[in-house]
Amino acid sequence: MVTIDEVRAFASTLPRSSEAFVRGRVKFRIGRIVYLSFSRDGTVMGFAFPKDWRDQLVESEPQKYSLPGESDLRYHWVHVRLDAIDADEMRELVEDAWAFTVPKRVAEDYAASRH
Repeated sequence: MVTIDEVRAFASTLPRSSEAFVRGRVKFRIGRIVYLSFSRDGTVMGFAFPKDWRDQLVESEPQKYSLPGESDLRYHWVHVRLDAIDADEMRELVEDAWAFTVPKRVAEDYAASRH
């Protein structure tokens, strides 16, 4: 199980990532674009994810992943229950959401620095 504090600690290390508190929710952004958001109770994390693949993701593990509410279906977004993932999966989801949002060159430089 992963906690919101573990996600916050990791997300805050990513280049250009900033934390915001909006309408009672913790969010992480690149500029004005949100790539992570948490439910008010901190049990669910929404994250940037390609629309074309999200139905497959949710169908593959419906106990873990879910689609956003109908008003948010127009966005590249999906939800995951934090109690259903481990630290490695959390880091992968957060990095992928971040990389999906930052300029491609920033993501490439980050990836290169990790190898």
